[in-house]
Order: sequence, then C-alpha cells, then structure tokens
Amino acid sequence: MVQSYLRHGPTEAFGLVCSSSSNSCYDGKLAYVPALEDVLVWDVKKGQMLAMWHETGHRAEVTYILRSPQRDVFAVGYADGSIRLWSASSGSVIATFNGHKKAVTALAFDETGTRLASGSQDTDLILWDVVGESGLYRLRGHRDQVTAIRFVRPVAESAPSTSTGTAPGYLLTTSKDTFLKLWDLQTQHCIQTVVAHRSEVWTMDVNPEHDLVFTGSGEGEMKVWKIDHEALAQGLRETGSGEVTKFLLPATTLSLASSHRVAQISFHRHKPFVAVQSHDKSVEIFRMRTEDEIKKKQARRRRRAKEKELEKKGKKKGAEAEADAQPDGEQDDKEVELADLFTPYLIVRVSGKVRSFDFGDEETVGKGNTHLFVALANNALEVYNIPPPTKTKDAAPEAARVYSVDLPGHRTDVRTLCLSSDDALLASASNGSLKIWNMKTTACIRTMDCGYAICSTFLPGDRQVAVGTKSGEILIYDLASSSLVDTIQAHSATVWSIHVRPDEGGLVSGSADKDVKFWEFERKPVNSDNPRSTSLLTLVHIRTLKMTDDVLSVRYSPNGKLLAVALLDSTVKVFYQDTLKFFLSLYGHKLPVLSMDISGDSKLIVTCSADKNVKIWGLDFGDCHKSLFAHDESVMQVAFERNDTREGDTKASHYFWTVGKDKLVKYWDGDKFENIQKLEGHHGEVWALAVSHHGKFVVTGSHDKSIRVWEKLDEPLFLEEERERELEALYETGLADSLNRTDAAIGSGAPGADPSAPASTDGAAEAGAVSKQTTETLMAGERIMEALELADGEIAAQREYTDAKSKGGLAEDVAPPPRHPVLAAYDLEPEAYVLRVVEKVPGTALYDALLVLPFGKVVSLMRHLNVWAQKEWNIVLTSRIIFFLLRTHHHQIVANRVMRTALIPLRRSLRAGLRRQKDTIGYNLAALRFIQRQTDAKRTAEFYEEEGAELTEEKVRERIAEGKKRKRVSIKA
Repeated sequence: MVQSYLRHGPTEAFGLVCSSSSNSCYDGKLAYVPALEDVLVWDVKKGQMLAMWHETGHRAEVTYILRSPQRDVFAVGYADGSIRLWSASSGSVIATFNGHKKAVTALAFDETGTRLASGSQDTDLILWDVVGESGLYRLRGHRDQVTAIRFVRPVAESAPSTSTGTAPGYLLTTSKDTFLKLWDLQTQHCIQTVVAHRSEVWTMDVNPEHDLVFTGSGEGEMKVWKIDHEALAQGLRETGSGEVTKFLLPATTLSLASSHRVAQISFHRHKPFVAVQSHDKSVEIFRMRTEDEIKKKQARRRRRAKEKELEKKGKKKGAEAEADAQPDGEQDDKEVELADLFTPYLIVRVSGKVRSFDFGDEETVGKGNTHLFVALANNALEVYNIPPPTKTKDAAPEAARVYSVDLPGHRTDVRTLCLSSDDALLASASNGSLKIWNMKTTACIRTMDCGYAICSTFLPGDRQVAVGTKSGEILIYDLASSSLVDTIQAHSATVWSIHVRPDEGGLVSGSADKDVKFWEFERKPVNSDNPRSTSLLTLVHIRTLKMTDDVLSVRYSPNGKLLAVALLDSTVKVFYQDTLKFFLSLYGHKLPVLSMDISGDSKLIVTCSADKNVKIWGLDFGDCHKSLFAHDESVMQVAFERNDTREGDTKASHYFWTVGKDKLVKYWDGDKFENIQKLEGHHGEVWALAVSHHGKFVVTGSHDKSIRVWEKLDEPLFLEEERERELEALYETGLADSLNRTDAAIGSGAPGADPSAPASTDGAAEAGAVSKQTTETLMAGERIMEALELADGEIAAQREYTDAKSKGGLAEDVAPPPRHPVLAAYDLEPEAYVLRVVEKVPGTALYDALLVLPFGKVVSLMRHLNVWAQKEWNIVLTSRIIFFLLRTHHHQIVANRVMRTALIPLRRSLRAGLRRQKDTIGYNLAALRFIQRQTDAKRTAEFYEEEGAELTEEKVRERIAEGKKRKRVSIKA
C-alpha cells in the first residue's frame, strides 16, 4: 500500500501594511497599496483593511498600481510581466494582459481609460486596448528599463469640430538609458529622442495643461522641458537649415534641497502643487506661483537692483543716478521665467524611508487643505496635511501628520514566532516590537516595545511571553496588561535560544557568551497585600553549564531526560538533563547548526545547519540516520510536527518542517527521508517557524515582513503524483519560454542564445505585434484543436452517411451514425460546439491561442467561421478571429487554392452581418443622443420658468453643472 500524507495549503498572509515592491494610490479616503502578491485596500482614517485583492495561485509580486479614469478600474503590473485589470467594487480580475517578459515598471492610462500603455524591465512598451481586451502593438527603442510613461493629448485646433474620431495622440517615455522619447501613436514611431540627463532618468510627469514635462535623474537633478504643441500639430518637418523640427525643448533646471536620486515627481491634479521625492525620508513640495505674484517679485527685484545701484553711485549726484536707473522700468512686461514660476513651498519629513507618495485627489479633504499620502519602505502608511498658501509671512507652512497605519505589521524582519499551548495566540517579534495575534481572525491584538528579539516562547499558563534579545537580556511580558513585567540580564551576549522544560518547571537559555543557563519559575503575586491576586512568573537562576564555544540552540527532549546543545564549532552535544553528565556528541555538519528539534517519542533528533543540510540522528547511540540536502541556502529553523493530543494515544509523528533563506518552507518524512511537500509563497528569506501544538497548521515569518499560515487540508497527497506535478510544471514553463524566444525559432537548434541579449532587439522593427505564450494560452490552443477535431469527425461521419444514402448504397431503415457523446450532452451542432469552446477562451489569450494552431487546423476553423458568419453567431468574435488569421497566415492562404471556396462566401455573409450590426448600433446611438438633448432642453426650460427672464443661457448652464454636484443642506432642529 502506497503511503499517503495530508496536503498543506496556504491561507492568507498577514502582518503586512504595504510592501516596498510597488507604488501606491490614494483617493483622499482609501489607500490601494501593494502587499507582495496582493493589493490591499486600507481605510486610512480608521486604520482598517477593507479588502484584499488576491488571485488564487498567482504568486508574482505587484510592481505597479495605477487607477484608471474610470474610477472603479485599477491596472496592476506584476513581476512576471503580466498586467491585471481589477474592479475595485467587486475585488475581482476583469482581464489579464500577458506581453512582457520581465517585471512591469510603468503604466499609464489615456484620458478616457480605454487605452493602457505599459513599460517593463525588458525595455519594451506595449499599448493595450482595454475595451477590446487585446494588445495593439509593441514599441521598441529604449535600451534599458522603462521608468515612466505619460500620454500627451494633442492640443489641435486645426481638426474640424464635427469629427467624432479622437486623435491617437502622443506618448512620452523615460528610461534608465538616460533617454526621454516622444512617440507618435498614429504612425507608431518615435519622433524625438532627447538625452535627458547624464545618468538614469528615474521619474517623469507632465503638468495638467500638457505643456511642461518634469524629469528627475539618479544624480538628483530635476529638469523641465517644454512641449511645442504648434510644432506637433504641423508634424515632422525640415527647417530651412535642413534640421528636423524639435517638439521637446529644454526649459530650465530646478534645484532641490538634496542631491539624492529623484525617485518620484507628481503634479496635483487640481491645485498648483508639484511634489518631488529625492531624499530618503522627505518629500519636497513646490508651489506654482500666479502671474501677479511673479510680476510683484520681478518688480521687487528691480527695486532692489535700483537701490544697490543708487548705493554704488552714492558719490554721484542723486538726480543723475535717478536718470541712470530710469531705463529699468521698461522691462515691466518681461517674459515670465519658468524658474520663477515654481517656488519651494515646504518639505514633508516622514518617519521612515519613503517608497512612494500620492496626492489625495478627491474633494473629501475640505477647507482648502491638501492631503499627501506616503507609503513607507518599512511597512507603514502615513497621511500628511499640506496647508493652503497664506498671504502673511510670519510662519513658514508646516505639514502635519493626520493619519498613520502601522500597528498591523512589523517595521523590520519577523525574527521569531511562538504559539500558545492552545494555538489561539501567536507571538511574533522583530527588532523593536513584539506583537500578539489572534490566530482565528489574524488581527493584531497587542503591540509592545522590545529590543532586538532573537528567540521567544510562551511561558506555562499562556499569560506571559519570554523574549531573548541580541543584547543578552530575557524580557518577560504580561499579555493582560500588555506591559514589560521583568527584565533579566541573563547573558553578556546574544541569547540565541530559549526552551521551556517539559515539566513546565523552568527553562534553559543558550547564548553567544558560551553559557547555558538554567532557570526555575517562581510565582509571585502582583499585589503583595492581596494573596489572592493573580500571580506572575519570574525566573530564578539555578545553575550554569559552561561550553567551549558559542551556544546557538538548546533543546530538552520531550521525555525530560536529555538536553541537546548546538555549538558554533558545528557539533551538537547531548547531556543528561538532571546531572548534566555528557552523553553524546553529534558530529558531521560542515557549518554551525542553527536549529534543532527532538521528536515526541525522544528517539530522533533533527538538526539543520548553514551548510544547507538537514541531518536526522538517533538519540540512542548518536548515529546519523540520513543527511538530506534540504534547501539552496542556509536552513534557518527545523521543527517536528506535533500530534493532535486530543486524538488519544497515537504514535508520535516523525514528520518535520524546515524553513530556509531560499524563501521555501518544506515538509519532510523523517522515517522514509522523503520531501513530502514544498510550499512557495514568501518573497524573502524565511527566518522563523512555529508549529501548531495540535498538528493543524504551521506558521512562518520572513524578511518580507509577512506572516503566513499553512493549514493541513483533508486532501491526501501521494509522493509520486507530487513529483510528476512538479516535473509537468517545469516542462510547461520551459515550453512557453522556448516559444517566446525572439532570437531563435523553436527547432532552429540555436545554442542557448539569450533572449534578453540586446543584439536581438536591434534588428527588430520599432513597432511589432504583442504576443506572449503562457501555459494558459497553450492549453486554450489545445482545447480549440480538440474541438475542431471532434467537430470535423462528426461532420465527416454525417456526410458519409448522407452520401451513401443518396447513392442508394444503404437500406432505408439503416439508422444514422450516433452523435458524439459530448455533442449529445450539450445538445449542440458541431459548429456551435466549436464556437462555444472559442468563446470560453479569455479575450486577452485568444490571439496567442490561435497562434498555436497548425495551418491544417486553421483551414478547418475557416470553414466553421463561414457557418458562424452565415448564421450571424457572435459577429464581433468571428470578425476578430478572421482578421487575425488572415494577417498571420496571409502567405499560406494566398498560395492555397483550397481557401477560395471558404473565403468567397465568407466575404458575402460577413459584410452583410457587419452592416446590419453597424446600422443597429448607429440607430441606437442616434436615439440616445436625441434623448440626451431632450433632457438638457427640458432642464433648461425648467430653470427659465423658475427664475423668470433675467437668466442668461450661460448662467443656466452653470446652474445645471452645479445641480450635478451634491448639495450641502443645512438642517435646522
């Protein structure tokens, strides 16, 4: 009988406020922030998480978040190059775009939110049609990661007012290759490239009027460029001297308070503010001055200059000096300089390193104030209030912190975890704080300050937690009062490990000062006058065991007889617990043992080490049963699974868990020496591990500041199947990668040429098609092929039957061939079944799935398309597929005579069908416009009737616009 195990599966990660993998969005009330592979929605005022956007099975980190002009839609870019459109109201994915080979680093929507531009580390730009859910084209030209994208709307007065089509517009992009590029989307070409800075361009933004571009570089310099819209309207032309017109002109350089790299520049959508982040812990705000202010300033400058000149010429006569200084007055209407237009307003200093910021764009703030939302790199969010500019000059404006969200997560790596004896509470500690979590709701219920925590344990009774720190103290916290009740200066160096004795009478601590110290618990009442008051445990030092080297881990055996001590010299020494007499030395690791655990029956000890190995030893004779190469990096912690004590006298489990710096959590069988399951999910090295006392789950804590719970499911797991599944996944990703190689087609036998090598992109056209094969598209293509085979077989069988019958070769009573069971089950015709399969392929994956079809299948699909067009089934999809197939297989179709029979009737029926659809849509559109005009006219008439004749048409339009906004009503009691 094959042994089966129980599978473990991930539940939600907690302990994250925001991760530093991506930027964040803020709308004045809600913040949309990255949390590794998820997006979290926080109500910043209440400090409450409202939603978590999580797609099951998707594990790539979020790298960019952008809100669409259609307020409900968010575009989220991921580290695997995919982009997902999320609906904020439903918290679900609307569409998935796959086109980039590496992480998405920049996204931009056009004004209407119908097109999305994305840039990536693979240096490509892709334009996506959001409505049609397809990639329009790929633009190549940058030599390094694209860092920012902005759509520029053409300010074209020349276009006739009646034309309904929108101009495709222009695209501005910056990259780490120091270039700023302007692309014309109509011709899909780059029309100007500017070497913007001497080093990488990290950020760029365009002002709301679309005439100024700000760029920031790695050297901390911020430049301003002007967009020449008149030149854009005329297009590319040669000047008299033979030069091509320039559309981007350098305007000025603005100086910043610090010379660190400029990480982000943002314009406020409605107010005259520009925010720039270049220093790690501050955001600089510039204010745009009004014309009057600049004129006043220029006048003041002139006055000062005059005064200085007068002082210099004080030796001359006053009258002559007056006459000399007179010509200055003529410069009144001097051109306003850009450097004068932007003035430093204030600096917002925040409590940690800034990852990104955003202005609150909703009008929810009130009183002319502006909110600046800052996401910090240390897992916290803050919102600052920027006061409106004042006329007076007494006090410089100060930004005040209004809200912050930091309690539901640690500021630094989670270094240690421990569970209470009933698995209801989890304690997690990092450098600076100890947090207690409710395991049912994953809510943080206590936060206490502590030093640099290294190890921790709940004390008997689950009322208190002991924490060992880097400075050598053992801190004891009381959970009820959430206070530090005792600080014991236990060791003179880091306390690496503490473990409670199995009889719960004391604990042992091991430290880098080469001592193992034994402590007894002593109960003392909180209130000495009242003997009945609750008592707290304190530690009393009873004896010390001196070792030859730093102690890294200490462990009692569950039967209470032995004590194991791991030393820095890579050995483990086992002593008798009562007499401290030496019993065994376990020797074999090449690097120090970082953690160890002893099985419930005290027969096995398992040790894990920085040499990436796990060794299983017998505790009778100290023999090494097996050495396993467990992880690709140091193995940080190991723990045996606990048996559920409530299930009676079951045998102690020999299954154990390991976590390592390779971000993996692994589950092992200690008797058969097999890896049962490999759990991926963390995005940083895993430091800490805690195993449930009832064997129901395991908790891990990591450098990515997240805490994850892996639950035991009822689903059985067989080792053979698990290995097969891993191999299959490996094969599928390899297959998709080989199909996506640009440098060498499959089967060309090109020796391991690197797809990311720049040589391959030089020869490629500047604009190209968007395609990327993934396992989903390959499977969709296979499903279409299967459906085509099934339908073709059915049609052939029916035709054979009718032919034989018409020739008279069959008797009248011979039954027709039975329908295919699948078609009979769905009760569909073969053509309808193929359509059903194709319709189920997601719109974004359809083209890539069609690319998988061999040409023979394309021919048979064409016949089905003909039937769909005649019967007017899903005309839009039919035409999309036909155009794509004709574009892709043009040469073969032209050369193939067979196709004529399918294409000629197709042209007839498709044209008729499309014309009918166009007529219907046109008719409906005209009707809707008519209804809109009617309602406008009706509302205008109502206003005129109410107010009498003194209203002009302009006033009425203003009133109507006001009516669309919400009114504030004052209610009298």
